[in-house]
Amino acid sequence: QVQLVESGGGLVQAGESLRLSCAFSGRTFSAYGMGWFRQVPGKEREFVAAISQSGVTTNYADSVKGRFTISRDNAKSTLFLQMNSLKPEDTAVYYCAADRTYFSARAFAMVDHYDYWGQGTQVTVSS
Repeated sequence: QVQLVESGGGLVQAGESLRLSCAFSGRTFSAYGMGWFRQVPGKEREFVAAISQSGVTTNYADSVKGRFTISRDNAKSTLFLQMNSLKPEDTAVYYCAADRTYFSARAFAMVDHYDYWGQGTQVTVSS
């Protein structure tokens, strides 16, 4: 069974940076496409970024394009999200997710596509 554990969240000021990590275990990490999503209370979970099994292909939500970078280290079974120039509207619980199907940008941007989810890590950006 796949297990995902996020870390790296916290409280920062607008304009600062954070790096989230997602530790993957239970299966072969390099066989899974990965994604980051976020959610605020009362709203639906939304797509942030996704990355293919090899790490060659990435996809971003328009709201984070140019500020966030998704990456992975297959040797260490870890997914990352580098978040720069943070804004108060980036405040949310951030979740990583995994799925073993063939990567497509459209599919991996959908919440319902993923089989496995982490428990989330809180990111709070103050103005």
